[in-house]
Amino acid sequence: MKIFHNPKCSKSRETLGLLEDEGTEPDVVEYLQAFPSKEELKEIVEKLSLPVTSIIRFKESLAKELEISAKDERSLDEWLEILCHNPKLLERPIVVKGNRAVLGRPPENVRELF
Repeated sequence: MKIFHNPKCSKSRETLGLLEDEGTEPDVVEYLQAFPSKEELKEIVEKLSLPVTSIIRFKESLAKELEISAKDERSLDEWLEILCHNPKLLERPIVVKGNRAVLGRPPENVRELF
């Protein structure tokens, strides 16, 4: 199990705590330090079974600076490029287990992986 984690984010900390409480020792990836590759991001989106826009923090001031919106018509590749160049926009936490992934908002979503 792997968690894309931001230790400054309360939801990310809660999700990590929930995983640990379940006896899981996930591989913790502090994505602002070691951002996933574009290919890895694409795999994560496929495992989430959600639109790529669901993992972009559009309320972040950086999104406003970039003038991007969830309503924009962009390809998956274009969205992934934006994320790769702007890691701060990645919604967190994301937990991956095998061929499945969940967004830890709310943290209880990770129970789907057990």
